[in-house]
Amino acid sequence: MPPSSNSSTDGYDIAFRLLLAVLAVVVPLSNIAWLSGNITAYLTDLPWAPYQPTAALLHPDQLWPHAGETSLLIGTRIVPVAVLLALGAAAGVLWSRHKNRGGGRKKKITGMAKARDIEPLMAKAITDKARSLRPSLKDAKRINAKDTGVLLGNLQGTKHEVRMGYEDVAVAIMAPRSGKTTSLAIPSILNAPGPVLLTSNKAAGDAYTATLDARAEVGRVWSMDPQQIAHAAREMWWNPLASAKTLDGANRLAGHFLAGSVDASQQGDFWSKAGSNILSQLLLAAALDERPITDIMQWLAFPADRTPLDILRDHGFAAVAAQLKGTVEGPPETRDGIYETARQYAAALLNSEIAAWVTPQKDVAEFRPSEFVTSTDTLYLLSKDGGGGASALIAACADAVMRAATAQAERAGGRLDPPVLAILDEAANVCKISDLPDLYSHLGSRGVIPITILQSYRQGQKVWGDAGMDAMWSASTVKVIGSGIDDPDFADKLSRLIGDHDVETTSTSHSESGKSTSVSMRQERILPADAIRALPKGTALCFATGMRAAALDLRPWYLEPGAEELSAASARASKGITARAVAKHAPKRSDFGKAV
Repeated sequence: MPPSSNSSTDGYDIAFRLLLAVLAVVVPLSNIAWLSGNITAYLTDLPWAPYQPTAALLHPDQLWPHAGETSLLIGTRIVPVAVLLALGAAAGVLWSRHKNRGGGRKKKITGMAKARDIEPLMAKAITDKARSLRPSLKDAKRINAKDTGVLLGNLQGTKHEVRMGYEDVAVAIMAPRSGKTTSLAIPSILNAPGPVLLTSNKAAGDAYTATLDARAEVGRVWSMDPQQIAHAAREMWWNPLASAKTLDGANRLAGHFLAGSVDASQQGDFWSKAGSNILSQLLLAAALDERPITDIMQWLAFPADRTPLDILRDHGFAAVAAQLKGTVEGPPETRDGIYETARQYAAALLNSEIAAWVTPQKDVAEFRPSEFVTSTDTLYLLSKDGGGGASALIAACADAVMRAATAQAERAGGRLDPPVLAILDEAANVCKISDLPDLYSHLGSRGVIPITILQSYRQGQKVWGDAGMDAMWSASTVKVIGSGIDDPDFADKLSRLIGDHDVETTSTSHSESGKSTSVSMRQERILPADAIRALPKGTALCFATGMRAAALDLRPWYLEPGAEELSAASARASKGITARAVAKHAPKRSDFGKAV
């Protein structure tokens, strides 16, 4: 049987490819042989041969008849082969690096938003928006990029900067060591045009030390460190009762103590509500009588003390006084349970070192949120994870700043200029503001720009509940997702939000009439859940309201101009923390005497 046309076609394809392979070796090898032979001839005082690469490879003795056999062997055989092998190896290495991007560097994600898809976050649009939002920039001929918005990163694979404007509110979900501090918190703080608030549970080698000196150059630095994370000297005190002279204000303050002690799922039971109510009533009494907040611990220890009742009545809060009296005179077992619950919520106030930060101190400046929001100062709020009442005070102070900023914006015509930047790092651990999801709906329009940084979506659900976290997610105009997302449900949710794209599929079939090729299109997830989980460090996903999801290359501060100076300043600040810690815990001479 004669061979089919299909077999003949395949044979021709193989022959053609073999011919190309031979030419790919012979052509460069013959040229190298000619060049190497001439170099050898030149070194042995022989004339330069004309350009005949084929002869140089096959008959070198004809081109260089007076050259010795050894010279020809080395110059036209050994050297060309060695050079060709070296070039081949180098090409292989370069191709491997290009293909694998350094064996672990991030690959560009296809199907994501292009610059035109997120134009409102690009330089021109974000600059135009800044002019309209900030009257101080309206007539400026040139506006610095840092005055237009918060840098999120570069659109992946490009030099286009992606920024969120100073009316956006953001949630960033990034695992530890995924760039949330180095690429988001620190650059945002360094480039903020107005006052900055940072909450954190770390100091050395973190946003605190990296930005401390730089922010001190633009305004005063306030550090509230009740649990001595940075071992900072107490150079400020803040009065949490300043905003508790109304029942709503007292309820908010009590709510911070409640949120700092129990999770959202436990805040609805009888004892939690009752304990929070008693705490609110006592805080209101202390605020009205301009007492230090620590006085409530005396009242909690002795429920029969009538002082808070008298204060509430004297200031026209008869109904609140009646509620307090009803609890005090109720069944002893119920009353004791309620008061014990309230004591647990406010237990941190029993610690004199913590209490000193929130009670009047001689020769120490008082931090006033109303003045802070019109300055270019920086407030660092530091607390340990699970800090109980200490984290409640941190949340209360952050809340007081944002509420003061909102009030100032209303007095200024609706929006602050420059805006207040609130970086709520480790918010689920040290800044549990229970109604933060509700605040997100209007803070941006007031020029108060919160960026809540969480390690996972579930971490937010634990603090604010499912409905609360969903509300914050929905209200956030910008969402940044970094590497380390291990929650399969959340990863799949993100995958669906990113969407699908058309993928070209080529299929080949063989028949008696020959080989046929067909091309078809099919829908495929741009980023399946497993790809989101495997996002490389230095890459983030950006979801902005009304726009396609974009892939970003993060911009860590240590790769930016001026990083050496900032690194040196951070190192000095970290050494200062270490020195203060050593000095504080070093044994005193009297201790040695006692031991002897």
